[in-house]
Amino acid sequence: MDAEAGAGAVAGGAAGADLGRGGFVRIGGVAHHVVVTGSGPVCVLSAGLAMSWFDWEPVVRLLAPHRTVVCFDRPGHGLSAPAVVAPSATGEARRIAALLDALGPARGSTGPATVVGHSIAGFHAEAFARLYPARTAGLVLLDSSVEPRARVPAAPAVRTALARGLAAALSAAGAPAALGPATRRAVVRASRAGGAADPAPDALVRRTYRTARVLDGLLLENTHYRAVAAELNALRITHPLPAGAPVTVVPGYDGRPGALAVRWLERQRDLAGLLGARFEPASPAGHLVMMDRPDAVAAAVLRTG
Repeated sequence: MDAEAGAGAVAGGAAGADLGRGGFVRIGGVAHHVVVTGSGPVCVLSAGLAMSWFDWEPVVRLLAPHRTVVCFDRPGHGLSAPAVVAPSATGEARRIAALLDALGPARGSTGPATVVGHSIAGFHAEAFARLYPARTAGLVLLDSSVEPRARVPAAPAVRTALARGLAAALSAAGAPAALGPATRRAVVRASRAGGAADPAPDALVRRTYRTARVLDGLLLENTHYRAVAAELNALRITHPLPAGAPVTVVPGYDGRPGALAVRWLERQRDLAGLLGARFEPASPAGHLVMMDRPDAVAAAVLRTG
């Protein structure tokens, strides 16, 4: 079922929907693709920029015997419909809360959830923990973005218009269909330890990355990256992390002694110190830790209780 078909299927909301085989829930007027697997306490997995629900598959296999695992695509990602508004830290935290509401009591969503945020979604996961402390069982930041000095850029509406204009122009020129899947494959290979291949099935990659909506989603989130980071920095001042909810920072490290790799590891260590978190590097792993070391990701989640 594609995003357009899913949007029709869930018109009017989908509280309590059975998403065991995947489906769509409407949040803020946008159809979100969601897959729920397993049983037990809830764990939400949110992937980084331009990544998709299926990138979590190795982690899901390990967690499903112990957790209700919720994988979802943000607007303009995976099979979800395009975004109607620019992203914000508060908006992404509310999105996670709305997804939990859509699960319904049958899926155990009345209890607190562990939220895992990869890359830019680390901002979103942390914002959720700060804004919804009673709903947070734990937080796992997976090679998370780190921008402690970010400031809000000027003219956000202009930036949004430029991002959408560029996406429209590239889509009209056929760029997603011609280059999308190959670009995805190249980025994944460059982001894995040892340049390992992209494990995603060809059919899923073509279905997802040949679309204009993914290009639009990528450019929109990238354009507002610093604004989201700056908003999170402000939340850190006004909204403390929930007491008693463990936080774990899991950076990927491939073991190379290069300056850039070591510097990134130190930035992740600084983030752990800022948040009072466990610091548990996964090695050997690149940025896509969920592919290179799914065992380390699952272990961090299970330790949250």
